[in-house]
Amino acid sequence: MTSSAPAVRARRRTVFAVVLCAGLTTALTACAGEDPDKGTNGVGKLTAAQIDKKARAAADAADAVRLTGKLVSKGGTYTLNMQLSSKGGMGSVTSKQNTFALLRIGDELYLKADAGFWKDEKAGDEKADDPSDQAADKLQGKYVKVPEDDPTYEQLRGFTEKKTLLDGMLALHGKVNKGDRDTVGGVRTVQIMGGKGEGGALDVSLEGTPYPLRVARGGGGGTIRLADWGRTFALEAPAEDDTVDYGGELPRSSG
Repeated sequence: MTSSAPAVRARRRTVFAVVLCAGLTTALTACAGEDPDKGTNGVGKLTAAQIDKKARAAADAADAVRLTGKLVSKGGTYTLNMQLSSKGGMGSVTSKQNTFALLRIGDELYLKADAGFWKDEKAGDEKADDPSDQAADKLQGKYVKVPEDDPTYEQLRGFTEKKTLLDGMLALHGKVNKGDRDTVGGVRTVQIMGGKGEGGALDVSLEGTPYPLRVARGGGGGTIRLADWGRTFALEAPAEDDTVDYGGELPRSSG
């Protein structure tokens, strides 16, 4: 008598193979048909130029933003931690030599730094009564009101200007192209890039308002994170006993 076991096993293998293939086909079809923009703000479906336009519009319309990261310019490399709004800005800037705090309320600009910032390093120890040492003793740790006619006023104010900083940072050079998807601070983003690999790159949020969340400036100009969009913060003038109104042109600093 011939056993039917081999035939049964063969049928089982056939059924298993069919089920397995059907399952894989369903899974692959689902993956292939999945919408990568599901649950997003839909910006990822737009062209690079359209994404760029929406990100800039969102940035312009926001009341406030925080910038952190490195900014490289002809004047040097600066590490920023600044909160900016249309009314002013506050935070810290670190250069190669020093860290200093900036506070601007309207047109009033204050600078706070340690003694090393105010000392003229070229003077050395040649004069015990060097004017820069005297100024450093007077100004260190105080909020110094920067005169509007001081040569450094516009340069320092630039670090506190929301529109000025963002207009420069968000500018991508050359033909704009769409890049990969990524996440910045746990938020899904789509990247757009300037042309020829040196035009910079911008990560735009795919969640909620399409704010720019990270910018890598072209030509090695540094990388900046942008956060706290629209989150207001208080700008208050420093206490009178913590403020020095220098009156004239500020002494030259080593910063």
